[in-house]
Amino acid sequence: MLSSDSRRDYWRRNLTYVGVLLAVWFTVSYGFGILLVDQLNLIRIGGFQLGFWFAQQGSIYVFVLLILIYVRLMNRLDREFDVDEREEGEMQ
Repeated sequence: MLSSDSRRDYWRRNLTYVGVLLAVWFTVSYGFGILLVDQLNLIRIGGFQLGFWFAQQGSIYVFVLLILIYVRLMNRLDREFDVDEREEGEMQ
């Protein structure tokens, strides 16, 4: 069982991860897909304007990548605080 201080540290780091990853997602989806679309449309990748690509597909790819990053960070944090989900008898 975690102490009160450990629980507080665990959730503080969890919320920090969530906040940073949401800020990245917001920047990519709203910033690149809406606010900076005109400047990014001057760049072409694969025949498509970069601003259009971010608005249509790029933000989705970044969102999936951020989910994978969050899973990896949380697995590492769970192991650090010894609250990870191990099978019975599994070695650490």
